[in-house]
Amino acid sequence: MRSNKKIALWLLSGCFLIFAMVIIGGITRLTGSGLSITEWKPVTGTLPPMSESSWISAFEKYKQSPQFKIVNSHFSLAQFKSIFWWEYIHRLLGRLIGFVFLIPFFYFLFSKQLNRVLLKKLFLLLGLGALQGFLGWFMVKSGLVNLPHVSHYRLALHLIVAFLIFGYAFHLVLELLQPIQTAVNRNTRAARNTTSVILILALVQIIYGALVAGLHGGKIYTTFPKMGDRWLASEILALHPLRTNFTENPVTVQFIHRTIAWAIGILIVILWTTTMKNKRLSQQQTNGINILFILFLFQFLLGIFTLLSAAAIPLAVLHQAGAFFLFAGILYLHHQFRETFVVEANEKNIA
Repeated sequence: MRSNKKIALWLLSGCFLIFAMVIIGGITRLTGSGLSITEWKPVTGTLPPMSESSWISAFEKYKQSPQFKIVNSHFSLAQFKSIFWWEYIHRLLGRLIGFVFLIPFFYFLFSKQLNRVLLKKLFLLLGLGALQGFLGWFMVKSGLVNLPHVSHYRLALHLIVAFLIFGYAFHLVLELLQPIQTAVNRNTRAARNTTSVILILALVQIIYGALVAGLHGGKIYTTFPKMGDRWLASEILALHPLRTNFTENPVTVQFIHRTIAWAIGILIVILWTTTMKNKRLSQQQTNGINILFILFLFQFLLGIFTLLSAAAIPLAVLHQAGAFFLFAGILYLHHQFRETFVVEANEKNIA
């Protein structure tokens, strides 16, 4: 058990670093800093430019990028440095996460504190981390060719994988700290199914949040609850072919993002109102539902204020941070009901 707690603490520290990296990534995107470093050097890129000549060299490389030529041609070296540091910190955090994972991993491995099942799960986590590093450069590269911004598809892929890594690591933490117990209450199947639907919708919502960001959809129709003076904006199906509207039309993407938020909210309210009368819930399940309700309310209001502000940087960053907390809350509650499911299955097998 002591070993489990140490491993859980290690993974939880990684979760906090992933959270920090995504927040810095959001600031990097919102400040237009993501394309300031035009090369990918996993080892030699660890250190920033250390001399004036190194800074000038980095600036000259940036001048060859579409972002400088089309958007920032007026930039001085000092202005370049101001955007360089955000992207540099973002990449540095990625390297730090790698060290935080690998060094304790080898310690636990060689001290034989990892069983075969957990070892396979950690290798999967390692693979996802390596994939994320590649996806980060894959995303940045799309903005260094012709257009001065990254592909919104690659941005969405990069963000959802970050959430998946965080979610999987957090799931392992919960498994280590809250092993299955036969004392878990039963008769919560409806709540369990509802939580599963909420989790799926949350993953879709994260993807659409990234698409909204990539298409700058938060800067149009900055009214709530209507889009302008209408419930359905006239441009929702403006693109041809029709299917492109759902991922390339910023108006449609924003509308879908709004709609999924309402759907998640309705399900959480239903879950909260129906389960509060259930006397068979465990204390962890009750706490999880209450926490989830509060987190959603906070995130929903943040989303509204972010929209009304036309995606002002402080609010947009807070909204992205809120998504992490809400996602963690959903995972926590899903884990509580998942335990019930396994226990019920085991009890039937024993009977």
